[in-house]
Amino acid sequence: MFATALRRAVVTALVGLIPAPAFAVINGEVSRDPNGLRASVVRIESTQGEICSGTLIGPDLVLTAAHCVMHQAGYSVVAVDRSFRQRRISAIAASMHPDFVPGTTPEDQPGIDLALIKLSEPLGADFQPLDPRGGGAIGTGESVDIAGFGVVAENRRNTARTLRQAHLVSIGSLQVANTVTVVTDRRKLAETAGAGACLGDSGGPILRGGPGGYQIVGVVSWSSGAMRQDKRARTACGGFTAVTPTGQHAGWITSRAAEMAQLSQSEAPASFRRSNRSDWMARPGRR
Repeated sequence: MFATALRRAVVTALVGLIPAPAFAVINGEVSRDPNGLRASVVRIESTQGEICSGTLIGPDLVLTAAHCVMHQAGYSVVAVDRSFRQRRISAIAASMHPDFVPGTTPEDQPGIDLALIKLSEPLGADFQPLDPRGGGAIGTGESVDIAGFGVVAENRRNTARTLRQAHLVSIGSLQVANTVTVVTDRRKLAETAGAGACLGDSGGPILRGGPGGYQIVGVVSWSSGAMRQDKRARTACGGFTAVTPTGQHAGWITSRAAEMAQLSQSEAPASFRRSNRSDWMARPGRR
């Protein structure tokens, strides 16, 4: 039923689309511009070995997917400076959207797959937070970019931790367990494998605009393989990428970010802990 719903979405979106070149996150374009997305997109790592991506929305705040921080583990964020040197900073707190249901797979998630991470210290002038309030809705047929630190293929885990970006197109909204916006390779339209998210790209941004003017319009939640693929080597990459549109949740993002901006590493206000069962605060020694 899920594949059928996606196929209908693809058929509907085919009308009026003009093919254009695409470079895949899973097989293509490494982001090498010191003034580009390295200034805004970060990597999230847990002590359990999991990798996700995220977006700076403040000097010490990261927007990502809730399923990236739902486990009781230590988390750190890795940012890349202008010389492409990696800088690791501990996370001291995280807040998942109150509708998110921990323990549910992203594609079966009935709530909102969004979370904020508070860093132990702010990143400096070398980095450029993006404003989550100004992006608005993602229009059907709109060209967007995806960025993340994921792998180029599911069986190539050693290719993670490099920032890549791709050009995709929105084919509209889809109601699965929750409502997501679906983006895909403009040429392939997920009929066969093309550009899209893969392991490690969860939580990364969907963007419009370009260097110096990027706007975040969504957060990657999950991906699927193409509709036509070898049954002996099936993959969850290279087909559809399901996105949580940030414009619909800008109110929660803005208000929660303002609250978390007041936290310091040395304090864990009771109000923070009580306000959302999906919040956690770092303990001494957590990394």
